[in-house]
Amino acid sequence: MSILNRHILTFEIIAIMTFWIPVSGQTTATDYTRAEQFLSWNAAMLVEGDEMSPEWLDGDRFWYRSHIGDGHEFILVDPDSRTRSVAFDHDRLAAALSIAADTSYVANKLPFETFDFVEDQSIQFHTGDSIRWECSLASYTCAGPDHIPAHPNTERLSPDGRWVAFTRNENLWIRSLDDGAERRLSEDGEENFGYAVPPEGCCSAVTLKREGNEAPPVLTWSPDSRRIAAHRLDERDVKQLHLLEAKTGRPELHSYRVALPGDSVIPTYEIHIFDVENATATQVRIDPLEAMNTSCCGLMIDTLWKDVRWGDDSEQVFFTRSVRSYDTLQLFAADTENGEARLIVEERSKTFVEANGRSGGVPNWRVTNGNSEVVWWSERDGWGHLYLFDAVTGELKNRITEGPWMVLDLLHVDDTGRWAYFTGVGREEGRDIYNRHLYRASLDGGRIELLSVEDADHEIWASPSGRYFIDQFGDLESAPTTVLRDSNGSILLGLEEGDFSELLATGWNFPTHFVATARDGVTPVHGLLFFPSNFDPDTKYPVVDYIYPGPQVGAVRGRQASVRQGGNAAALAELGFIVFLIDAMGTPARDKAFHDSYYGNMRDNGLPDHIAALRQLARKYPQIDLDHVGIFGHSGGGFSSTDAILSYPDFFKVAVSSAGNHDNRSYDYTWGEKYHGLLERNDDGTDSFDSQANQNLAGELSGKLLLMYGTLDDNVHPNATIMVIDELIEHNKDFDLLVMPNRNHGFANEPYVIRRTWDYFVTHLQGRTPPNQFKIIQPGG
Repeated sequence: MSILNRHILTFEIIAIMTFWIPVSGQTTATDYTRAEQFLSWNAAMLVEGDEMSPEWLDGDRFWYRSHIGDGHEFILVDPDSRTRSVAFDHDRLAAALSIAADTSYVANKLPFETFDFVEDQSIQFHTGDSIRWECSLASYTCAGPDHIPAHPNTERLSPDGRWVAFTRNENLWIRSLDDGAERRLSEDGEENFGYAVPPEGCCSAVTLKREGNEAPPVLTWSPDSRRIAAHRLDERDVKQLHLLEAKTGRPELHSYRVALPGDSVIPTYEIHIFDVENATATQVRIDPLEAMNTSCCGLMIDTLWKDVRWGDDSEQVFFTRSVRSYDTLQLFAADTENGEARLIVEERSKTFVEANGRSGGVPNWRVTNGNSEVVWWSERDGWGHLYLFDAVTGELKNRITEGPWMVLDLLHVDDTGRWAYFTGVGREEGRDIYNRHLYRASLDGGRIELLSVEDADHEIWASPSGRYFIDQFGDLESAPTTVLRDSNGSILLGLEEGDFSELLATGWNFPTHFVATARDGVTPVHGLLFFPSNFDPDTKYPVVDYIYPGPQVGAVRGRQASVRQGGNAAALAELGFIVFLIDAMGTPARDKAFHDSYYGNMRDNGLPDHIAALRQLARKYPQIDLDHVGIFGHSGGGFSSTDAILSYPDFFKVAVSSAGNHDNRSYDYTWGEKYHGLLERNDDGTDSFDSQANQNLAGELSGKLLLMYGTLDDNVHPNATIMVIDELIEHNKDFDLLVMPNRNHGFANEPYVIRRTWDYFVTHLQGRTPPNQFKIIQPGG
């Protein structure tokens, strides 16, 4: 070999090494151990007062689990008397249960997370082995164990407590809680065309079956317990998907019905009204509804069927109807005696109609004032606002809110005081536009009051009566505070004071909030940067972009300090990376145009905004090394991280992609058709979804790509990843693959997956050698 050729070869090797390897050396087990302490489940044990999930009792009383370091205690609150106290003596209960169970329990780690009061004299709870106990709060003795199961998720209790409704053999049944007598309310249910049956489609049919669980029935009781509204879901001709469960010997086939974009048949449903006392049934007189309403075909929150609601009595039922193109949403009222349906409000959009500014939130409409009015949320002027309609004539009576800001969640409507209570974002000048605040607005228009004045993000829970509001508020760089407010916004009682001091003492840092300019050079976009605790301002750091593109939610999950930000970002940063999260254009909680920004072009994924923001941040933080940028994500983040390394190979050099919906033609129809539009077939055999499919860009791979999928993923079918793999092989591309046997969609936070992700970025972004087979330990795992 000539000297010239040796020099050329040496230059090529150096260029390759410079491209991939900014530093060299060994990352040690000590480095991984330091990062491991910042994983959410470890960091959470060093934080107090950051949790709130109220369980409402009679009236407006409630209890909740208070987070105290590495344990919890149960707190009882009575808003009327302004009292907060422990729900019981935790030490005495732990001692009593230890004696009864012949084991050892401690006060802050009792073996249950929920319980029921029994006439305020005792509590009942189930331990992890499904054994029920009852413990007296007077004598602190525990009776049991017995094997009476917890109230099943498959039954819906009537408001008067006399009945439960459930499905059996595709029909709707009720059972008396007085004498146990059962009665069948429908007669003609058949396989895949049953009453109140949950849909098989996305996203857990196989998982529930394997776990021996069932989804809740799709029904709602009238307020007076006289009637039940339920759907009759038709999935008879919906095509199936299939998954193979690995087992010794023969694998087991699991089949479930899911409609995909472009399918000629999708699930539809009818609405039926059942009279409990008279055992009669009435079908609502409207053509079968396409199953893609704001909650798909029956998503339940508590006992609420999100798209079907009762009025003040059992004489009328109200429901929304969407269409497959998602560009229309209609509100109807139906007479429960004769089934006659009448249209009240119709909402249209050039793209898709939402019913809540957070996409997946509870639809923001309420029938009020004796069934005579409807409070309705709409983005018709480009922002999400509340309107008041006449529920009889359908006429618009007035706007309730307006302006360049967004109503998020309608929490309560006060008929007597004529107020709508809600959370909103972007109204208060000089504050983070994503910070939620509590407001009330006059139903008759013209008056809006800010009830949570603190410059912070406010997460709100309304009491059943609407007289009280629990408010947890804070920002990204301080521990949250939780208080009880009255309907005027006055603070009545302090509930929790968050404390991050023990965690901060370990070196953990709050993330840095940034505002950059999107691709258009005008629109502000917000995000977070995570720096290692030993950050050196004189050192260049590779960047890892944790992506979730939406469109239903962004990567930044909440605007309060949390140890649970996406991708375990703080832990990854501790390995010597700057970790980047952004809510790019196309994510919700902003104006309609922002959310619509890449409608019809799902390949966009907000990636131009990621690149634009990182380039701006690199000018502010010269420690950001734009020559070494990696990206990772799960589900939609798996789709977009692979898209990033294929579409922008000069910018993104390493990608880790798990459970990606790489081609939405193999994902549930309600997703792709909502955000990309209806599938249109061309004469040449192509279609309108070709542009979004990652496998069609497989030939562009030049960086390092790690793909992962679970073989029993009943949310995003493995077919999407396998199609990408096939095309990478066809184009003779090197890539890495991790297959997770018998895992469903939820494997992203498994310790093994986290460790392999760390290894991949340490190896290919830093050029360092990770510790050999470091084992991350998850508490209780």
